[in-house]
Amino acid sequence: QLQLVESGGGSVQPGGSLRLSCAASGMPITTYRMAWFRQAPGKEREGVASLARGYATSYVASVKGRFTISKDNAKNTLDLQMDNLAPEDTAMYLCAAGSSRWDPSLLPTDYNNWGQGTQVTVSS
Repeated sequence: QLQLVESGGGSVQPGGSLRLSCAASGMPITTYRMAWFRQAPGKEREGVASLARGYATSYVASVKGRFTISKDNAKNTLDLQMDNLAPEDTAMYLCAAGSSRWDPSLLPTDYNNWGQGTQVTVSS
């Protein structure tokens, strides 16, 4: 069974950068559709970035040009490089894996494996 563990969260000032990593175990993520979600207190879970089986990507409009999702099949990890962070990026960030698909998706209902999350706080 696939297990996902996130790391790399922390506190950073506006304009700073963080790199999140999701370590997968139990199954290779080579053919999974993968994604990063975030959830702030009192808000719904939001899809941030998705990476499909053929490396097609999708980003929510608010992070385009600032965040980059990538996968390392050899290490079985999914990363999220976050640059030019803003206070509105503050949230718990979760890694997710879904079925093998060629199209990316930012819908939580398309994923059935979730990590516990890593907190990202952006403030001055």
